[in-house]
Amino acid sequence: MSSKRRKRSPWLFIVVAVVLVSLSVAFLLNWERYVHKGLDLEGGMYVLLEAETTGDAERDRDAIERAMTIIRSRIDELGVTEPVLQREGERRLRIELPGIADQAQAMDAIGRTAQLTFRGPEGEELLTGANLADAYYTRGEYNQPIVALEFDAEGREKFADATERHLGEVISIYLDEELVSAPAVQEVIRDGQAVITGIPSADEASQIAMLLRSGALPVELQELETRSIGPVLGENALDLSVAAASIGLLVVMGFMLVYYRFAGVVACISLVVYLALLFLVLMGINATLTLPGIAGLILSIGMAVDANVLIFERIKEELESGKTVLVAINNGFDRALRAILDANATTVIAAVVLFVVASGPVRGFAVVLMVGVFSSVLTALVLTRFFLRQAARSKMVRTPAFLGKKGV
Repeated sequence: MSSKRRKRSPWLFIVVAVVLVSLSVAFLLNWERYVHKGLDLEGGMYVLLEAETTGDAERDRDAIERAMTIIRSRIDELGVTEPVLQREGERRLRIELPGIADQAQAMDAIGRTAQLTFRGPEGEELLTGANLADAYYTRGEYNQPIVALEFDAEGREKFADATERHLGEVISIYLDEELVSAPAVQEVIRDGQAVITGIPSADEASQIAMLLRSGALPVELQELETRSIGPVLGENALDLSVAAASIGLLVVMGFMLVYYRFAGVVACISLVVYLALLFLVLMGINATLTLPGIAGLILSIGMAVDANVLIFERIKEELESGKTVLVAINNGFDRALRAILDANATTVIAAVVLFVVASGPVRGFAVVLMVGVFSSVLTALVLTRFFLRQAARSKMVRTPAFLGKKGV
């Protein structure tokens, strides 16, 4: 019975290795379909804005937070894939819009203040958009594009009073000091519902409604920098990064195969599975991969190899002390565990600090590095151990030389 189990063991090793490697390679060859790419890889638009201050630090901080919320809602309505909106310092906002098609429309949506005012015949302000409950694009009686407005309780009272006082007169509607419509009041409107007419196109009506729904920006934002990154530049950067990562991976695998022999084969299998696991986790947390993220990926490959090197060296020490192969493998993993956890814990701490303190692409680097560290530790301590134990039990590892021990 024991003999049969030993005969089956090599096949278990081979089947599991082939299945895992095949699935991993198939996924890695199509990773671009599953992982979101950042601005530097996909192209798009980068905007840096700075808020004007009032001198009141607490009020400014609150205003900037509300401005971020409003801008985020506007960007979401543009349908941009994986936008980035982050605060830089005390007064700056960084916006990245990967794959944006209409950059003029995006900049218009981000920067406009959307101040809505209703003014009487003498230009006096009767009502503002502060009491606006909803705004949406629809079609009028003659299929013309219009924006329907609904006011809250306070706005209904103000609007009813305004239409009653100016019955038969014109109430002009302004959006950011631009005259949008100037309808004559035909009747007193007490239900708080009004429409903006005279809009030339459905797209413009939708844009106006979107701006009004998101509300007025509570702080004035100055445009400091705007850059457009073309898709060709992004594709070239991605191709070069993938080539660099592939060359680095092949060199590392070659070293492991030459120096650790059969154990190097196991390490290479674990590395391929590790990469697939890393991308699966990034996809699961909806992360966006950037060029610094790829740098973190390459660095984490080194961390993954480092864990295997520690394990293999401990196994070699056990073999030199006269232990059998299986005992040496078990003891080697136990002895290397503390060093692996300590080394990777310090890396995770540094990555966490980067993620908390830094911003933008540096945070992407930190995220990929943390995910890579966790994935590498998991594959080294679980997968590599499983394969080596199976190989030792099945007598695939016939002498210590199979594990890189010299002179045997």
